[in-house]
Amino acid sequence: MKLLFAVVNQEEHLENILSAFLELGVSGATIIDTVGMGHVLAHDIPIFAGLRYMLESPHPYNKTIFAIVEDKMVETIVGAIEKVCGSLSSPGTGIVFTVPVDGVWGFAKGL
Repeated sequence: MKLLFAVVNQEEHLENILSAFLELGVSGATIIDTVGMGHVLAHDIPIFAGLRYMLESPHPYNKTIFAIVEDKMVETIVGAIEKVCGSLSSPGTGIVFTVPVDGVWGFAKGL
């Protein structure tokens, strides 16, 4: 199993991504509101305020989705995310990564 993280830069894509997850059988995702480091540095830390214009992004806030998924589903899920958001190799789209999971407790089988 893997813990899949998807940092989605365009919040408006969230509903379509979650619909795609449901179609693929991923029903246990968690979504959190996130902010990139550049935004925090430029807006919240006075010494870096001069960087505001260099680090300004059209999407200062993100949605981060994480879910435990079967190894064999990772590529399919990434493909579904790209179908909604566009290629992850394009700047400003987002990032997806996985980490291995050794065990899971606290939720039903049938990820």
